[in-house]
Amino acid sequence: MSAIVLIDANNFYASCEAVVDPAVIGRPLVVLSNNDGCIVSRSAEARALGIPMGAPYFQMRRELERHAVIVRSSNYGLYADMSQRLMATLESWMEELEIYSIDEAFGRLQRPGTTHTTRTSNAGTSTTAGDLRSWGLALRRTVLRHLGLPVAVGIAPSKVLAKIANRIAKRDPTWGGVFDLGALDDPTPWLEEIAVEDIWGVGLQWSRWCHLRGISNARILRDLPPGELRRRWGVVGLRLQRELQGHSCLPLVALPPPRQETCVSRSFSRPVTTLAELREAVATYLSRAAEKLRRQRQRAGALTVFVRSNPFDGSRFYANAATAPLLLPSNDTAVLLAAGLPLAERLFRPHKSLQKAGVLLQQLQPEKLLQHHLLVPQTAEQQQRREALMAVIDDLNRRYGSGTLQWAACGLQPTWIMRRSRVSRAATTRLSDVPVVQAVAPRIGSS
Repeated sequence: MSAIVLIDANNFYASCEAVVDPAVIGRPLVVLSNNDGCIVSRSAEARALGIPMGAPYFQMRRELERHAVIVRSSNYGLYADMSQRLMATLESWMEELEIYSIDEAFGRLQRPGTTHTTRTSNAGTSTTAGDLRSWGLALRRTVLRHLGLPVAVGIAPSKVLAKIANRIAKRDPTWGGVFDLGALDDPTPWLEEIAVEDIWGVGLQWSRWCHLRGISNARILRDLPPGELRRRWGVVGLRLQRELQGHSCLPLVALPPPRQETCVSRSFSRPVTTLAELREAVATYLSRAAEKLRRQRQRAGALTVFVRSNPFDGSRFYANAATAPLLLPSNDTAVLLAAGLPLAERLFRPHKSLQKAGVLLQQLQPEKLLQHHLLVPQTAEQQQRREALMAVIDDLNRRYGSGTLQWAACGLQPTWIMRRSRVSRAATTRLSDVPVVQAVAPRIGSS
């Protein structure tokens, strides 16, 4: 019998910060969003202080200083690299792996047929044959030893139950970060402790509908007559109920479907008021979007540039977008810049202070399939040379750090760039940030 496993890194951003700076281990720490705006991650010690998620930093600054909480800006390069290392580690432990998010993955493996000693859990149930908890504990130790990241492991017969098991593993320290819901004689007592709004896949409207009918927890939803669910929620409702009953209805997606769109957008550290600065921002975002396309092995058939001012400006609020089709789909940065920069000029208004801009690459298609256009002649040799140039640029930026080679249109030292005044070092992706240890040989004859 197969089991579904959900591995989730605890407080992922905050845990990554502790990997590159062991001095913060055991101390309260929060990570801020773009432009150091809001709190988006908290260490366990910060959670214990009651610091709320999503709170604006300027409102919480004095409270954080009073409790000596360490504050870090988002270090997305570090988090992406640690995520790749985590997923690479998990792959060797699973028969199948689905990367669900930057810090979360589903897996599948066969449940062993050996019988384990029965023991009583907090809810009064007992374990049976095929308990995978020892496997989960070994996985957890390996990830902590290799990467320094604490993870929670939830094991169950289905994805929805694996989510519930992972939630229990995180919140109940007696299980050591691993909970096997599928190894219990009767999971009912545990399902009664899970509020219906905390079930994976139950949104705001669904939870309201459930509470109006007295459906307050996962056990009641599991045992609800299926006809009532079918009338209101159709196949989606029945599938969720079957998952709660232990039937795997949601398959693992080992290879994610091709992206339909790719977006890069950022808020500015200060209002942008000149066309030159807007062109630099659009060029920077287009360059990053083109790199994403090449990693995804896709080409774009159209691109959109959008801008907006401060939404709290009232009558002075300005938001606009412009789209340009590409006669020949491309992931060449130069081609995208040639099509996108004129759109920035169309959107710019001298009397409007812009707070945010972004680019959206659309009509994506596989890189291998390229339908040539009669009005855009391009020989095979020209195409190969451009692809080789893009590959060299990407390789140098990966090897020596983002921005090692960049396009002049992006500017040299832009002042509008996203504010990250408390960013940590990128010790896993930047050679200059790797800690250096000085070893001094002892003197001969010294004790």
